[in-house]
Amino acid sequence: MKLPVKHTQRMGLSRRLGRFLLGRCRHVYYRLAESTTGTHKREFLVARVEDARTGLEDTKEQFQTALERFGALVEFDGGNLGTLYRALKREFDRSDQMAQAVHSHIDTIEELAHALFTEWELELDLYTNRTLRSRSRQKLKLTQRHYQHLIKAMRKAESRIDPVLNAFRDQVLFLKHNLNAQAIAALQHELITVSNDIAAMIKVMEHSILQADQFIRTLEEPRALPEK
Repeated sequence: MKLPVKHTQRMGLSRRLGRFLLGRCRHVYYRLAESTTGTHKREFLVARVEDARTGLEDTKEQFQTALERFGALVEFDGGNLGTLYRALKREFDRSDQMAQAVHSHIDTIEELAHALFTEWELELDLYTNRTLRSRSRQKLKLTQRHYQHLIKAMRKAESRIDPVLNAFRDQVLFLKHNLNAQAIAALQHELITVSNDIAAMIKVMEHSILQADQFIRTLEEPRALPEK
């Protein structure tokens, strides 16, 4: 069962607007925090990448749990269908919340990375020592390359979440309005498709998590001391 196109479009527009406004608030927050606490954008970025990594791990586990709940549903052979529906609905709601958190984390990473790299580029001109300027420029280029791998992997993982989430929503809505054995039988074929989609999503997520680990190591490497 599909949501009406216009309704789905309104939901997407509302979420994008919410994410934009949230992004503007975060931008102001980070500027204030940097000026008042001395915390550098690099530290904020590491923390947000760690948040995104944790979010991907949690989302992966949540979708696995939801899939298990869905599997138990299609194997239903008697009992209270309403109870099973409510359990599946709770798993869907948790999955949806975690998916939105992942979207937010990735948006924040992009905002912070852009601010960090822009500031880094500008500050290269402040060096008077050519050797240090060269080293800093090399470090910047390396960090940017690792970042591109990271954000590409994370956006790919993100792109796999919504289709799976939409499939879950369809099943939950269908079951809500068809609490009978025929509805359960109709969902059995869908389980195979959803299972394959979740397996593919988890594989992409795991690659994104590895990229996050590598990027964090890049940012946390000790800076070279000037030669004497």
